[in-house]
Amino acid sequence: MSSDRSFARLPGFRDFVPGEFAIRDHIFSTWRRVSRRYGFQEYDGPPLEPLALYVEKSGAEIVEQLYSFRDKGGREVAMRPEMTPSLARILAAHSRRMPKPIRWFSIPQLFRYERSQRGRLREHFQLNVDIVGEAGVAADAEILAVAIDSVRGLGLTEGDFVARVNDRRLVTEVFAALGVDPPRHAACLAVIDKAGRAGSAKTRAALAGLDLDDSAVAALTELAADGSLENLQRRFADREAVLSALQPLREHRAMLDALGLGAYLQFDFTVVRGLAYYTGIVFELFDRAGELRAICGGGRYDRLLELVGGEPLPAVGFGMGDVVLGELLRDRGLTPLTGPACDYHMIWVTREERAPALAAAQRLREAGCSVMYTFRPQGVAKQLKQAARNGAALAVIIGPDEAAAGSATVRDLASGHQETRTLDALFAAARAGTEAAGGGGQP
Repeated sequence: MSSDRSFARLPGFRDFVPGEFAIRDHIFSTWRRVSRRYGFQEYDGPPLEPLALYVEKSGAEIVEQLYSFRDKGGREVAMRPEMTPSLARILAAHSRRMPKPIRWFSIPQLFRYERSQRGRLREHFQLNVDIVGEAGVAADAEILAVAIDSVRGLGLTEGDFVARVNDRRLVTEVFAALGVDPPRHAACLAVIDKAGRAGSAKTRAALAGLDLDDSAVAALTELAADGSLENLQRRFADREAVLSALQPLREHRAMLDALGLGAYLQFDFTVVRGLAYYTGIVFELFDRAGELRAICGGGRYDRLLELVGGEPLPAVGFGMGDVVLGELLRDRGLTPLTGPACDYHMIWVTREERAPALAAAQRLREAGCSVMYTFRPQGVAKQLKQAARNGAALAVIIGPDEAAAGSATVRDLASGHQETRTLDALFAAARAGTEAAGGGGQP
């Protein structure tokens, strides 16, 4: 291979060097911990799926956004751009034999061929959490609670992010009250979905271009600018169908208030989740400063499973990507400390103590602790410096006297305090510390 030949990373993809991998692992660990705390089970599927699975859900235009190709067997396939169609396919094959509701989560890597920008790449990892087989509002509230806690678990608070909530059934009733006929609903949803970024003037122009009544254009433009619950209730105070459609949102809010999460909620008429398969309450999480794309989005999708041959089961879920979340954690200074770190660093004084030091290192590792040591012969002072660079908590020093007595000098590298312990006492303390920490770490 030519020495001047280079292979650049593909645009929109990432390398995860240890520091970046630590951030990814921190996010994944939090996602898994929170999801399991709510009683969800993890699943996965293949990263390569039939292209028709996405065309069936989103239409032929989706192909331009996918990494799709014909495989060696002549099949039209695509790298998965989202997880919900795979979930629907999996459940179509298995759900009839499963008790309901089904509570599953997954952290797949997803791929989309689109322009890269801050918060959006051509690949990302995404937390998907779904409840399938429960139609009540309690499932909608539970799903949003998981989403909020998945962000809270990373150290972000109500001052950092907000959950904006709406209901597609409510939007449909508003359209009906304004005289917008059903064939124009999808186009209106697309305009409203972009209203926050487009501004009032462009939103009005886009709605006018749909040949709506002037009063409907004015009303929808106003709701897009002030999509508050108070404005909606005031404008449609005499429309019973609209007021009735607010009831699920009231119950939803009451449940999240009871869970202590109500402060994160904000009703927003412009949150409609442009995808056609949403059928009820929908939501998106945003940073309060409004500097980033949505942290996550989701809602109720009661008919999607039928599209891929499954049984007609109600479902609600969300997807939360790691890219925007990582940006927000960096902006708030909440990324974990990165760099080498270990529980113990073994130090031997002369070459004769290397063997007992290595034996002790292995015993500590078997107890669940992380242990490092230098590979080349060095003096004790240099080994101590290396231990500090490696982020070790404790240095375990074995010299001729310690080797003869079956002991070690244990130095706390933060405080400088040191004491002599028997190796048996050291191993027992390590096991006890590991058990107390739930699987790892020095006592």
